[in-house]
Amino acid sequence: MNQGINQCSGTMKISEDIAQYLDKDNPFQHVMRMQGKVFRSVSGRKTIQVQLGAKSYFIKQHFGVGWLEIFKNLLSLKLPILTAMTEVNAIQKLVEIGIATTPLVSYGVNGCNPAKLQSFIITEDLGDIVSLEDLCANWKANPPSEKFKRKLIIAVAEIARKLHENGINHRDFYICHLCLDGNLLAQNQIKLYLIDLHRVLVHQKMSVSDNMKDIAALYFSSMDIGLSTRDILRFKKHYLRGIELQSDDFWRNVESRANKLYAKFHSDKFQQRLSVEKNAIR
Repeated sequence: MNQGINQCSGTMKISEDIAQYLDKDNPFQHVMRMQGKVFRSVSGRKTIQVQLGAKSYFIKQHFGVGWLEIFKNLLSLKLPILTAMTEVNAIQKLVEIGIATTPLVSYGVNGCNPAKLQSFIITEDLGDIVSLEDLCANWKANPPSEKFKRKLIIAVAEIARKLHENGINHRDFYICHLCLDGNLLAQNQIKLYLIDLHRVLVHQKMSVSDNMKDIAALYFSSMDIGLSTRDILRFKKHYLRGIELQSDDFWRNVESRANKLYAKFHSDKFQQRLSVEKNAIR
């Protein structure tokens, strides 16, 4: 990467492939103003898909979280996510430990006021991918072969193990954020990408509590796809390889939290909020 700036709390790295399509005098603001196909739009943040030359990219634009969000997080003893650098650092860490994710292309942060920091991250479009949420949606009615399901469960467990033994927590570890390479899937081969790293935390040492929350999120999002007790035991076996054996309390807490997430997700209040977000994209 080339082109670097440093001003106040700012930094920017723009790849040569991207730089040729941006305003040379103010590439940062050019990226922040770019429009494209909207994939997600929430307060202070938007994800768009753009075509630059012959290649497709995803841009996440962060427009500032506001003081209310910062104080709300601090009062809950959580560190607020202020910029796209959380995702930048997460991608770099995942590449380092051998977990496939969206390739990092460019990023930037600018501003002094923590509540108004602007930032962006640009990643390559992975192309033909299939989320596990979509892949497994009809498994109850039309289950896959046992061989394929076994291979997939082991692959997911190994990603979870790699994350946690390296002190990394996804914090949105749902099956919709695990995606298969579509071209390889057509050949009955498995290559998984872990995406949406906006909230990833990297610890100095393993966090059992955060690991439990990750596994609970994964379990909750898999509750309606028809997994058997044997499938769950297989996941546990491969997840625990190389990780200190978790206590019975760990797995009880996983199940308890997953059930609470399931109830919350299917509540009228949450479904209404989800509908508002989807309508905003449309």
